This record gives sequence, C-alpha cells and structure tokens, in this order.
Amino acid sequence: MLAYRARARLYGLHLFARCAGKCGAVAAALLVGLLFALPAPALAQQAQANWWESLTGSGTPDYSGRRQEDRARERAARQAEPLDDLRPDAVPLRSDEMIISMEKAIARYQEILQQGGWPVVPAGRMMREGEDDDRVPILRKRLIASGDLRPRSQYYNSYTFDEELANAVKNFQRRHGLRPTGRIERSTYPALNMTVDERINQLRLNIGRIRELMSTAIEERYVLVNVPAFQLEAVERFEVQQRHRVIVGRTERQSPSVKATIRALNFFPYWRVPDSVAHLDLIPRLLKEPDYLQNEKIRVLDPAGSRELDPQTVDWHAPDAQRLKFRQDPGPQNALGLVRIDMANEHGVYMHDTPMKQLFGQRSRAFSAGCVRVQGVFDLADWIAHYEPGWEQPGRAQQIVESGQAVDVTLTRPIPVYFTYITAWAERDGEVEFRPDIYGRDGAVDQIAEMDRDPNEPAPTITLAP
Repeated sequence: MLAYRARARLYGLHLFARCAGKCGAVAAALLVGLLFALPAPALAQQAQANWWESLTGSGTPDYSGRRQEDRARERAARQAEPLDDLRPDAVPLRSDEMIISMEKAIARYQEILQQGGWPVVPAGRMMREGEDDDRVPILRKRLIASGDLRPRSQYYNSYTFDEELANAVKNFQRRHGLRPTGRIERSTYPALNMTVDERINQLRLNIGRIRELMSTAIEERYVLVNVPAFQLEAVERFEVQQRHRVIVGRTERQSPSVKATIRALNFFPYWRVPDSVAHLDLIPRLLKEPDYLQNEKIRVLDPAGSRELDPQTVDWHAPDAQRLKFRQDPGPQNALGLVRIDMANEHGVYMHDTPMKQLFGQRSRAFSAGCVRVQGVFDLADWIAHYEPGWEQPGRAQQIVESGQAVDVTLTRPIPVYFTYITAWAERDGEVEFRPDIYGRDGAVDQIAEMDRDPNEPAPTITLAP
C-alpha cells in the first residue's frame, strides 16, 4: 500500500504537468490538492521521503527507514574510528623487499588460478548483516579463496549474512581501498568480481612500475607519492620515516608521473594562478560572482605580470582578458595554504598545504587540479629540512607559521621526489593490496573510487586550488 501511494503521487505529478498545460492553473491546483490530501500515516510519509533514493540505490526499496539508520550508525562509527588507509609497514614501495613480497603474492594467486579461481558473485540488491540471500554461499567461497574469510566446514552453507562474513567483507574492502562498511553494495562488485587472472596481471604491471623506479640508484633520502593510494612516504636509509595522506588530481586534471627535486620550502606563498586554471575556472567564475576576486584576495595583473590592474576596468568578455595574469595574496585563504614545497618540473605541479583540510577525512581523495595537497605538511617540511641549520629539532615549520613572516628556505641538500602510480602491492605479512585505477592507466577506466564516495559526505566543492 505504501509503495502504491508513492507511485500514485509520481503519477499524479505527471497528470499535474499535463493538466497545467491543457486545463489551466486552477484545475491543476485542485488535482494536486486532491492527490496530497490522501491519508498518509507517519510510516508512509517516511517511505515517501526515501522512495526515490530506494530505487536509485542498491537493493530493494527500503520503506522501513533502516538504510537511514545504517547511515547514521556508519557516520557515528566513522567519527569514532580514525581513517586507517595508510600502509603500516616501514618497507618502502620502492624496494627489493616489496618486489619479493609481490612475487610471492603472484605465486599465491597463480595457485588460486590453478584450483579454478574464485566464483563470480551475481550483482543485485545489497547484502548486509542479519539478512538471508541466496548469494551468501557464493560470497563465502569468494572470500575464502582470497583469504579474507577463514573456512569453516565444507558442509557449512548458510544463507545468512552473519557477523563473521561482515568482518570478512570489511577486510576485503580495506584491501581494495573501499569504505569498510561490511556490506556488499554497488561499489564493491567491480573489485569483488575481477578475475584471478586480472589480479595477477595487475600485480605484474605494478612490479614493472616499481622496477622502473629502481632502475636508478636508490637515494639516501627521498619522497614518494603513490597517486591512486592517496598517500606519501618519506624515506631515509631504506626505511619509511613518515607517511601522509594526500589529495591528488581529479580525473580531468590528473596528477602526472614525475621525477623531480625538492629545492625549497616557501612559507606564506603567493599563488600565481596558472593560465589553464584562469581560463577554464577563474574567469567563468568571476563572471558569475563579481566579488570573487575581492573575497579570495586575488589580484589582476597585466600580461607581463608586473603591473596590478583594477578588475572593475576589465571587460571579462573580451578576448584580451585571456591574456591577463592572476595572483592570490598569502594567508589562510590561499589555495596553497601556508607552505609550498618547491619542486620544479615540466608539468608545473608541486606539493603544498591546503585550507580545505576536511577533505583528508575521505577515503577517495582525487579532488585537486593536478598538484598534491599534503596532510600534516608541517611535519613533512620539518623532515625535508632536517639537515639544514636551525632545523635539527621538529617544530621549526610551525614556529615559522606562528611568526607570520614569509620565509623561503633554500635547501643545501635537495631531496628527490617521485609521483608514481602503483595500484597493487603486497606487505611482508602476506596481505595483498589493490587500489582503484582512478585514471585508467592499468588499461581500463575503473570508476570504483567515484562510486564509493561516502553518501553521508557532501560532494566537495570544485575550487580553483591546484
């Protein structure tokens, strides 16, 4: 009855649209009044509120409100538990130990392949703890094959999605860079149903990438950003000293693969807006928001970048406007935050702080225009400059920021930096990790990262920030 009422109201809206065109506004209003005067208890009103969501989401329509309760519990759990998406091991990605671990993983997956691989779990409605589903035995076999679920008895064939299975699903999701909800929902199926052979090929492809990184001598100190894993590692003497979450380029503004050298730290930097960002983003935005430049403390400069212009005198529709330069003043509103890590390269990308620190709380973090924003960047700055005079003790970067004075630190011992693209690796304990191919560089565009965005979090605002 509740579903009927929901459908009836949509049909009524359709009649309203037709009546408004043919019968006139008065008749249309009467029709809508009759439609929504139907008696509707509290439960029906709740069903009406989430009716459309229940059709567009995974699973059967949810008129009980349980999905909303699940999301409320998940939101509370996420706030109570810190994000655990950083590698825990001190072994660098760029190391012989990593290659050995990955070769062992390939051998293990080849054994799974020789035994027939793992089954495909039919897509369909959401599977979650406490419910029965004919696909649960197939899901158990799939997770047992990959080592995410400990086998019980070969005769154990329950159709109930129990707590043990939910924990196994969470482990699988963590290993694949997905939100560990413990539920099988739309975002989990693509990773779940990649074949063993495809995973073996992915591991081999990434071993090749790591070997290429090791084709030159390993430096004593370096920084490596693994773009699809959204993390950075600072390595000294073949051991990871720090790890940081990072925000990387979105699909249409990808972070490139880069080898460069960190030569300076710029505190309270100006942001010189790249021409591409100015043409594609900034000028269209200020046409809609005339006060945008003033609010964001962005100055307009002549084509040479030497003389400031009054933005009120510029015809932003004229072709000559495309030749102008833009510069944002230092400060907390600055798109680069309070420190920029200077690493000249042909792509014009770099690492920096950000005023939008709340985005580090999301698991999938492809939000930038190509540069890399670093969580805890002051700690990284301390590590980078550790062997510079006056930087022996941690906390120096924070002291500079608290002083409020612009400072440029030129490194006497520059540090190599790598932006790389590793979507599969293995840890020393045998855990095999995979990440979504966010840019399609493994051979096929994988939209898992986009689909897996937390529905409780609002979509991030598209900004001009690099």
